[in-house]
Amino acid sequence: MSFPVPSTCYVVLTAVVVVYAQRHSQQDSHTQYAQLGKDVTLQCGSVDKDAVVTWTANNTDLDASHLDGSWLVLRHVDLSHSGLYSCYEESSWHLKYRVNLRVGTPPKEPVLMCRSNNYPNGFYCSWHLPSPTYIPDTFNITVKHDSKEIVCEKDASPKNRCYIRYLHLFSTKKYKVTLTVTNALGRNSTTISFDEFAIVKPDPPENVVAKPIPNNPRRLLVTWQYPSTWPDPDSFPLKFFLRYRPLIIDYWQHVELSDGTSHIITDAYAGKEYIIQVAAKDNEIGTWSDWSVAVHATPWTEEPKHLTTEAQGAETTASSTSAFVVHSTTKAYESDKQADSGAVAISWVAGPVLVALGIHFI
Repeated sequence: MSFPVPSTCYVVLTAVVVVYAQRHSQQDSHTQYAQLGKDVTLQCGSVDKDAVVTWTANNTDLDASHLDGSWLVLRHVDLSHSGLYSCYEESSWHLKYRVNLRVGTPPKEPVLMCRSNNYPNGFYCSWHLPSPTYIPDTFNITVKHDSKEIVCEKDASPKNRCYIRYLHLFSTKKYKVTLTVTNALGRNSTTISFDEFAIVKPDPPENVVAKPIPNNPRRLLVTWQYPSTWPDPDSFPLKFFLRYRPLIIDYWQHVELSDGTSHIITDAYAGKEYIIQVAAKDNEIGTWSDWSVAVHATPWTEEPKHLTTEAQGAETTASSTSAFVVHSTTKAYESDKQADSGAVAISWVAGPVLVALGIHFI
């Protein structure tokens, strides 16, 4: 059975659908930036200030206490205030304006560092901000050498780094690098200058290996390889710095090596596990690399000896045989004497017995 639906229901349902469609209609949104901790005012587009409107934040209605006419006023904004704000004409719920609010901070002075890990090919510069701004930042870097600007080729990844090729080696002129960071709330910059040789710093040595030396309880053999990023070891050899210590002691021992990629530690504690690292530096210029990945090793120790089956059998036989060995000639003589006297006694007893048996059988 069907029941007639009153026309009033159709009207109400249609109105709800229209209002929902208007409130969720697609309209180009604008972007507005606000500084963390500050007050911010959002205007409802070109709507008069005295117009009656309703604001939503991320599709949630906002209380009218935040309104100054048609303007939305937010006090002491924090990161939670970021979001999509929409303004509707209250009588028709027609969307009048939409704005994406981004709360953040102006950039602080950036941290800039330049280093050559593949001398003499070139060097790279990298940078970062000491604290996040929470909004998009744009970085611009300029490199000059003797008043001539040099191209800094930006890496695809990471994005906060670029590479500069040396135009003139062994130059006495300083390099000057300026980095400027800008966002919607402000800008900042920093500048550093340096000599070509001052920024040379190899990557740590690679494939560090430490092994015990057989039959040497106080020695360890340590080997390593040049960093793969160092392009010309023959023309620009590296020296190395080795440090090591047993795990039970916090004090490091150090050895500086002018050449070669191996070293024998001769003063290790027998049976103690050691931690070992190696650093590298150009023979004449620059600074030491960071330490390599730590490796662990324990000097050779002699394994405890175990008796074999044959040795155990021989030992058992020897101990069994020793039980039958006569240790004193005097005792042997006394034993023989006792045996002889015993035999005489038996013969005297056996005589009468045999005579009696003979008479019986007769």
